[in-house]
Amino acid sequence: MDEQKLKPAVGVGVMILKDNKILLGKRHSDPDKADSELHGEGTWTLPGGKLHFQEGLKEAAKREVAEETGITVKNLEELISVSNDTVPDKHFVTIGFLCTDYEGEPKVMEPDEIVEWQWFDLNSLPSPIFPPSGKVIKNYLTKKIYQDG
Repeated sequence: MDEQKLKPAVGVGVMILKDNKILLGKRHSDPDKADSELHGEGTWTLPGGKLHFQEGLKEAAKREVAEETGITVKNLEELISVSNDTVPDKHFVTIGFLCTDYEGEPKVMEPDEIVEWQWFDLNSLPSPIFPPSGKVIKNYLTKKIYQDG
């Protein structure tokens, strides 16, 4: 790996909360279809994705939710998480937002990447959870925006 060419990227994740339940999608088990540079195939994930060049963070979060779930985010209430996510060949800084103000019901919009969407009680989450999504949820529950480790 040429470290001089490797650069961190920015990802966004949105914790959609309804009646103490959050929306999670099951990533495809095939690594080629899961579209996860952080190797999250077969994990449960929040809606989210990569920031485009010159795109605002909230704009990216709203776009990704719409592309993946068909849900229209009306308002992103607050920034709830910043995390540093690395694997040997990739590095992302992930920004997590909370959303309770939205329209629509979740639909599988990208079946090659996410095979289903489900609501889960915050006290009874599925496993395994995509590590960056897990950090967003943990930061929300502990009310700490950033934690090392």
